[in-house]
Amino acid sequence: MPRQPNLFVSFYKIFLWVVMGTLVLVGFMMLRRPSRPSLPMTPQETKEQAESFNRKLNELSSGQNTQAHFTSDEISAAFSQQLAEPDSGTTSPAASQQKSPNLTPNSQVAENTPVHPVDVNFHGDQVTGQFTTNLYGKDVYITVSGRLGSKDGYVTFDPTGFKVGDFIVPVSLVNDVLQKKLAEPENREQLKLPDFVKSVHIENGELVVEEKN
Repeated sequence: MPRQPNLFVSFYKIFLWVVMGTLVLVGFMMLRRPSRPSLPMTPQETKEQAESFNRKLNELSSGQNTQAHFTSDEISAAFSQQLAEPDSGTTSPAASQQKSPNLTPNSQVAENTPVHPVDVNFHGDQVTGQFTTNLYGKDVYITVSGRLGSKDGYVTFDPTGFKVGDFIVPVSLVNDVLQKKLAEPENREQLKLPDFVKSVHIENGELVVEEKN
């Protein structure tokens, strides 16, 4: 009997060290850079892919094509270009008709949020995006996977995977919060499809954008 208190203290200390060790490990995994979903491009490749994106979007908006297929490299390049030059004042004819936030990032967000260029990869009917944000002086890598679609003229997104660094976060913990944020008026407006776009979805590793008839 006299040894019971010491045994309790020993178990408490072991439990404390296990918790502390777990927190350190989680913290390390959250700050660790995971594998990139796509291969990096050179500045010249980024420029060419961004030009290809703009050309396809312009052809769709002008009625030259009824459907456009975008690769992940084209989308990544378009994101990177707009994030790098949010105040360039250069807009394509399609962009001048109506803001297209589902295809390129909002310039106001890019200006006020310390987010680095986005890596995008399409696989099957899903998209994986990875971006870097600075938190308390540390780069934190966020990787999100999910299915992209559209309904009633707005973009929809159903997450299937979420990671902070190398730490996997259960989708069930973030989906409700994400959907509530997407439903907020200011965010929902950013998800509105341009007038000339009927629907968007991912098919065979490409983003398919269909024009309204």
